[in-house]
Amino acid sequence: MRYWLFKSEPATWGWSDQLAKGDAGEEWDGVRNYQARNFMREMALGDRGFFYHSQKSRAIVGIVEVCAEAHPDSTTDDDRWDCVDIRAIAPVPNPVTLDQIKSDPELSDMVLVKNSRLSVQPVTAEEWQRICTLGGV
Repeated sequence: MRYWLFKSEPATWGWSDQLAKGDAGEEWDGVRNYQARNFMREMALGDRGFFYHSQKSRAIVGIVEVCAEAHPDSTTDDDRWDCVDIRAIAPVPNPVTLDQIKSDPELSDMVLVKNSRLSVQPVTAEEWQRICTLGGV
């Protein structure tokens, strides 16, 4: 299993929206960055991810699971763009903020710290464990 981080603006698509989709999940569509798209192409069923609210809250608020591997993004006719489907697994009891992540030496190499604009990014197993600990998961 691999680990990922999915960023979304809560005013556009928030954790509550993801939860409302239930077990069926939802396409993680609209990504128009080649690197983020390529990461989605690497994902496998059952991979886990953090759901991250960007903008004001800037915090990891939930855990999701990949429930459909990469397929054409339904929001475009351009065949260059793929997406995966994700479903909510659990909230993070104590949301982990970007400030907490940046101040933690164990997370200093995290992609979120080094390339905060990338909307889909990998997370190492060690980073996953550390954030789960910080979040009370």
